[in-house]
Amino acid sequence: MSRSHNIVFVQTDSQDGRVMGCMGHPAMGMATPNLDALADRGVLFTDAYCNNPICCPSRASMWSGQFTHHCEGWNNYKGLEPDAPTFRTRLDQAGYLTQTFGKTDYLSGSHTIRARVTPWTRAAGIRRPSYRIGPPRVLQQDEPRVHRLDWGDVDRSVEWLAQAARSDRPFMLYLGIRAPHPGFTTSPRYLETIDEAGVAVPPPDERDHPVMQYMRVAKNWEHGFSEQTVRQVRRVYFAMIAEVDAMVGRVLAAVDELGLADSTYVIFTSDHGEMAMEHRQVYKMTLYESSARVPLIIAGPDVGTGRRLEAPVSLVDIYPTLMDMAGLPHPGGLDGHSLMPELTGRPGDRPDWVLGEFHDTACNTGTFMLRRGDWKYIVYVGYDPQLFHLRDDPDEVRDLAQARPDVVSDMDRRLRQIVDCEAVDAKVKDYDRRSFRRWRAEQQAAGTYEQMMARVYSGWDDLADDAVQPWTARDEAIIQRWLAGQPPQP
Repeated sequence: MSRSHNIVFVQTDSQDGRVMGCMGHPAMGMATPNLDALADRGVLFTDAYCNNPICCPSRASMWSGQFTHHCEGWNNYKGLEPDAPTFRTRLDQAGYLTQTFGKTDYLSGSHTIRARVTPWTRAAGIRRPSYRIGPPRVLQQDEPRVHRLDWGDVDRSVEWLAQAARSDRPFMLYLGIRAPHPGFTTSPRYLETIDEAGVAVPPPDERDHPVMQYMRVAKNWEHGFSEQTVRQVRRVYFAMIAEVDAMVGRVLAAVDELGLADSTYVIFTSDHGEMAMEHRQVYKMTLYESSARVPLIIAGPDVGTGRRLEAPVSLVDIYPTLMDMAGLPHPGGLDGHSLMPELTGRPGDRPDWVLGEFHDTACNTGTFMLRRGDWKYIVYVGYDPQLFHLRDDPDEVRDLAQARPDVVSDMDRRLRQIVDCEAVDAKVKDYDRRSFRRWRAEQQAAGTYEQMMARVYSGWDDLADDAVQPWTARDEAIIQRWLAGQPPQP
């Protein structure tokens, strides 16, 4: 195998793909010089999406090359099983030297009790908080390594690259950076790179969708929505992306210093975005642009330089692209399409749409997204859909579903040619009930059920004992109604 097939793959966590200097973001002109330089020497995919806007399901789709409803990575607890084949499996079998550092998070069984209970019980409609997050924070000292765990993985990656460069085998390095995942924390060093004039306050939604109303209760943002607070959250979040850029710069410098630049593909992306106060929300978990868009930059041998491709692509396209980079055949069952034709200036054979879906915490029903051209169509099973024209309304605050029934009809038909939304939603909700029944019986037998439910539905994170709100008879009645298959009460 040729040394030209080396691969360095960097994936961040919760990075909105629109927030980079190379994307023309008004606050980021000085904040992402390394990512901007990578885009100059490769291809920038301006309209890249995750296939599921939360960590484990998104990564399960990417590592398996399958949509969520095929790989069944339903939530942050239910990802791929340990024996599920991934792109790393294929590269290992082909003789690649492979290594991962940092966050991978595509397998089942991780995360907190909340990551099990809140997705399992989401359809019950319990309107209590299940998250807690602190206010934005700027360290006093001019700290270059705010996110020390990530920097440690960067250092280990650089050391490993030096060893791999001496091998006669091609290699694949995967680095999973946890930043810029909230909490929102940075230092003056990175905050000063953000153009404060470019930090806008997002406009309000013209109509508030009932699923989003439920989600805000669950996410439990306790710090208000004053203009000052919104700007500070966004500015700190942007500064965290500036620190990510510095980490990526360290890895790219090592690639150059080791003489690997001409023989190594570099992929940079994220698992999903971050709301960062858009639609009056934090975290991810929606199919709006801030949550579903991801950065995607690819550079390397035979890749065109300084090109911007606007056709929608998604993370399931990574697997077949890696196979082409390694000169390997595509296994059967992949949902994605290789990006290699577009990377090398040839026409691709991909469809003209991308698909997203979500069945996890803080969302009381299954949601599905179809992006095609300038249109985005979102289905909320059991609720009215939404329709946005992204060129005219990039903030997605003007829902056109009622005004454009013709487009809704066309997009709905196309979506249902890809996935049966109601059937998938029913399958996941059946899994939810069965999983919760087992867990509930275990907790009841141990005498811990009410205590655990109280903590889960009081916010869970950094929760002092006196902040726990008791699990009430009314709460349990909601659970009982849901377990009996009855619709939630309004």
